[in-house]
Amino acid sequence: MPSKKLTDSELLVLGLLSEMPRHGYELEQIIEQRGMREWTQIGFSSIYYVLGKLESHNLVKADIPLSEKAKKRYKLTRSGQQALVDQTQIALRDFRSSNSSLLMGMIHWSVLSRDQALNGLETRQKSVMRELERLQSIQLDQQPLPDFVDAMFEFNAMQLKTESEWISKTLVYMQTKTWLS
Repeated sequence: MPSKKLTDSELLVLGLLSEMPRHGYELEQIIEQRGMREWTQIGFSSIYYVLGKLESHNLVKADIPLSEKAKKRYKLTRSGQQALVDQTQIALRDFRSSNSSLLMGMIHWSVLSRDQALNGLETRQKSVMRELERLQSIQLDQQPLPDFVDAMFEFNAMQLKTESEWISKTLVYMQTKTWLS
């Protein structure tokens, strides 16, 4: 599996296990506490699926609990550590398009009435600004944050600001155009 690209969820779990061995519920708690769902989608039930997949590819290893009440704790294998390093480098250096639902809406712009289309963009802009405020509030509430986490929040904030600017310009432009039905 190390030669195969890891999913975001797999990379997240490997990274958390590189800090220390953990069981699935601990992973869920860390993901929640650190606000990691802002950057990747992983549900609680998915954590166990990802652990099983990583274990089947020899990237993590589970210890055998001494009692029935003890939970399996997972730790990285050497292959898992190498995959984490390799995939982290790839994630930092390679561009990956994140085709937004906005683009899908723009592709089908012509099926809407003028009011529907313009109202859709106006509503999206309000949503973008609410999301920006929400992220900035989380960032502020969690201070002090490590520099790399602050940088992650700033990255998302810049994307939202840029989208809002684009929506403003597009609204002005589209409002001046003749509507073709």
